[in-house]
Amino acid sequence: MSTRNWQGQHITVAGLGVSGIPAARVLHGLGAVVTVVNDGDDERARAQAAELEAEGIAVRLGDGATLPEGTELVVTAPGWKPDKPLFAAAAEAGVEVWGDVELAWRLRGRDGREAAPWLAVTGTNGKTTTVRMLASILQAAGLKTAAVGNIGVSLLDAVLGDEKYDVLAVELSSYQLHWAPSLRAHSAAVLNLAPDHLDWHGSMEAYAADKGRVYEGNTVACVYNAADPATEDLVRAADVEEGCRAIGFTLGTPGPSQLGVVEGLLVDRAFVPDRQRQAQELAEVADVQPSAPHNIANALAAAALARAFGVEPSAVRDGLRAFRPDAHRIEHVAEVDGVAYVDDSKATNTHAAEASLAAYEPIVWIAGGLAKGATFDELVRRSARRLRGVVLIGADRELIRDALARHAPEVPVVDLDRTDTGAMPAAVREAAGLARPGDTVLLAPACASMDMFVNYNKRGEAFADAVRELAAERA
Repeated sequence: MSTRNWQGQHITVAGLGVSGIPAARVLHGLGAVVTVVNDGDDERARAQAAELEAEGIAVRLGDGATLPEGTELVVTAPGWKPDKPLFAAAAEAGVEVWGDVELAWRLRGRDGREAAPWLAVTGTNGKTTTVRMLASILQAAGLKTAAVGNIGVSLLDAVLGDEKYDVLAVELSSYQLHWAPSLRAHSAAVLNLAPDHLDWHGSMEAYAADKGRVYEGNTVACVYNAADPATEDLVRAADVEEGCRAIGFTLGTPGPSQLGVVEGLLVDRAFVPDRQRQAQELAEVADVQPSAPHNIANALAAAALARAFGVEPSAVRDGLRAFRPDAHRIEHVAEVDGVAYVDDSKATNTHAAEASLAAYEPIVWIAGGLAKGATFDELVRRSARRLRGVVLIGADRELIRDALARHAPEVPVVDLDRTDTGAMPAAVREAAGLARPGDTVLLAPACASMDMFVNYNKRGEAFADAVRELAAERA
C-alpha cells in the first residue's frame, strides 16, 4: 500500500482511454495536480479532454513527447512504447514511470480495509478465458471476486470502489507488467509464450522478461505450462517469497506438484497431502466447454490458481461447469449440411491459430488479415495434415498462401483478392464449397482484423452472420 502524500503532487498521465482517464480522475481526487498528455488530437480525444478539463484536469492534445515542467511522477497507459521521448525525458529528470496496474497496486487498501490478494494471469494466448474461468471457480467457492485488469475492467475501480473483494482474478498484459515493478501477487500463472508484440518490446527476450515479472514476489504458487519450457524458465528466474512453490499444468498425466488429465478427469497432484502417491479429482474434461485442448489447459491453470488460494475441489468443478467463454473464442455458430462452423476470430496470432486448428479435423480454414510481422511456415507445417482446404482474405494473405505452397501444396486454396467487409460472406460460401459432411469450417485468422474490420469482434460477427445466412438458404 502506498503511503505517498498525493496532495499537490504534479502528476503527468500519458494517454487518454480506458486506463488513462480513470487514472487521471483517481489522482485528481487524491489531490494531485494532474496533466494528461496525449499524442492524438481527433474528435474523440477532444471530447474526452473537454470532460476532464471541466473537472479541473489539464489536458495537452497532440503533444505526448514533452514532459510537463515540475512533473514528479508519470503514470502511463500500458500501450505507450518504452522508447517514447516522454519516458527518456522522465528518466533524465529522475522521475518514476508507473502504469495503471502499478498505481492500482500502490493504492490498494488506502481506505484502511484489508487489500484483496491478486491471483494474476498472463501469457501470449488464453488470458481472458483463464481469468474468467478462475473468477467463476472463486465465485463457486463463495468468494467475493471480480475478473479485472486487461480483461477490460479497471483495476483502479476494483481496488478503490465500494465493493469489498475477498480476492481478485487479474489479467495482465506484457505492456502492463512492464510498467508494474512493485507488483507482488499471491499466486500467478504464465500460460504460454510465443512471439507477439515484438515491435513494442524490441525482442523476444524482452517480451518474455516482462511476462516473467508476474512471478516476482509471489507468496504461494508460480503456475507454469509443463508443455512450454520457457514458462518454467521464468519461474526459475523469479525472486519469490520463501515457501512459494512451482506448480505445473499438463494435458498429460501429472507428476508431483502438477495438475493434469487422467482418463477424462482433471486431477490435482499439487495441493494434496501426499503429492507422491495421491491425486485429487477436480472435474471431468466434459465439464470444460468447449473441450478443445488449449481450453483444457486454460482450465487447469485456473484450477491451479484457485487451489493455491485454498478452494475446494467441488468448487473447481462447479465453477468450470458454470463458465461460458466469451464470443469469438472457438464458438460453435451452426451446423449446415453436416458441416460445423466455428468462430475463433480471437485467434489473432499464429500461436492462437495453431491451438485452434489442433482442436478439429478435417478443417476448411478461413485465414488472413494483418500479419503484424508474423511468419506462417511453422503454423502451416504443423497443421497441414488437418486441412481440407483454405480460404484466404485480408491484406497479408499472400504470406499464408506462400507458406501453404511450401508446406501443403496439395491443399486447395481459394485466394479472395479483396479486403472489404463483404469478403466474409464470400469466404463462407467458398468454404462451404470445399467442405464435406463431418468437416469443420474454422475462422482462425492468425492475423489482426484492422485491415477489414474495426476489431476481431466485428470480424467474428460478420462470419457468424454469413453462416446464419447460409443456413437459412439451405434450410
